[in-house]
Amino acid sequence: MVLSVVFHPLLLPSYLFALILYFLPAEAVTLPMPARRLVLLLVFITTFLLPSFGTFLLQKAGVVTTFTLDARVDRRWPLLMAAICFTMTSAVFYRQPYFDRIFFLVMGVITATVYATLVINQFWKISAHSIGLGGSLGILLLLHSWLPEPILVFPIVAFIVISGAVMTARLSLGAHSTKQIYVGFALGLLVGISLWGLPF
Repeated sequence: MVLSVVFHPLLLPSYLFALILYFLPAEAVTLPMPARRLVLLLVFITTFLLPSFGTFLLQKAGVVTTFTLDARVDRRWPLLMAAICFTMTSAVFYRQPYFDRIFFLVMGVITATVYATLVINQFWKISAHSIGLGGSLGILLLLHSWLPEPILVFPIVAFIVISGAVMTARLSLGAHSTKQIYVGFALGLLVGISLWGLPF
């Protein structure tokens, strides 16, 4: 249960941007250090706090039955709300020239995984955790292709281990079938590396 919460899909963008802002080589991000905290705060608010608060309000209004969104039908409106929030964040990174291009590219890929989850959820309960984990690993591999720095191998290996642990936890909780877990991870990974070969 703890792993499912700590590595909730809505928290993964904040983890990825923390890595981009504070772990990548200096040439990858030109934004001044004080401004990086604001970027991370923006990502945390728009990709975690707002969708979470929206889901809470939907539960209080009786639109969804549980805050954990166990039923497939409960996920429709929260996923749509998350997709809108993620799209707005991507638009901000695209429109404002003082943000590094890598912000928009990564946020765009993350947003694509949310829309993929939203579409598939209309007819099948795919694992959002697995899509998020696969997408995050794909983005890390993408970053390594753009910046072939040895230091990036460490978060890639760490995320492989984390992904295995979280997916095992989801299976043990009975939240998803094996197929929902594996298909979700594979789909997320494919979306994550979809910009392979594109210069950042």
